[in-house]
Amino acid sequence: MANSNYSAFAAVYDALMGNVDYSGRADYIMSILDKFNHPAGITLDLACGTGNMTFELYKRGVDVYGVDASPEMLMEAKDKAYDMEADILFLCQKMQDLDLYGTVNTVVSTLDSINHLKSFDDIKRTFMKVSLFMEESGLFIFDFNTVYKHKEILGNNTFIYDLGSIFCAWQNRYTEKNNRVTIDLDFFTRKEKLYERESEHFSEITFDTDVIRSLLLECGFKDVHIYDDMSFNTPAAKSQRVVFVAVK
Repeated sequence: MANSNYSAFAAVYDALMGNVDYSGRADYIMSILDKFNHPAGITLDLACGTGNMTFELYKRGVDVYGVDASPEMLMEAKDKAYDMEADILFLCQKMQDLDLYGTVNTVVSTLDSINHLKSFDDIKRTFMKVSLFMEESGLFIFDFNTVYKHKEILGNNTFIYDLGSIFCAWQNRYTEKNNRVTIDLDFFTRKEKLYERESEHFSEITFDTDVIRSLLLECGFKDVHIYDDMSFNTPAAKSQRVVFVAVK
């Protein structure tokens, strides 16, 4: 996640994301590495949140560590690492202010984390930082919500999630400028016979894939491939999420 402490979101994030196939997504990332004949090497999970993807890559033998802007999210990740007896480093940094101890071979960022950046300039700063700390021939793999998804799927819609002990109301407000979706989340967590309410507010932006491709090239990547989510197919007009593979 990016650009907010997500203090309320952190405690319920894993419950709300319970339908995400992290294992399948990790396998997909590994298949990208195979396709490009690229050993993962030292790998950064950028905007790692509570570490679910970090741990999946770790289980597959990847030398991985995580970065996220939210201390609360990272506390959840560190608790999991302790329970797993996994020696994984987690750093608290904003994506656009990335400052690593050395270079990395691979950077991954999943579940539309790049969309959570506040502006085009923040996306550019993030790409520049990733490029700066990446080895030559390294891979930057990230997914990205499309304009179609923001306009037609998220839009001005409201979604309700009832998970028994947690109830979530997800309300969106769509604006044409930068195809921005402003998101208001209200969480109701059962505390004995009562529910405790907490709220989270953030936004997502998106741009045409050609704009993101050009920006990656401007930021020092020499080749950019774009696929439909969880495949190696060309994105379609109604693709909701695409995957960028940028070669340094």
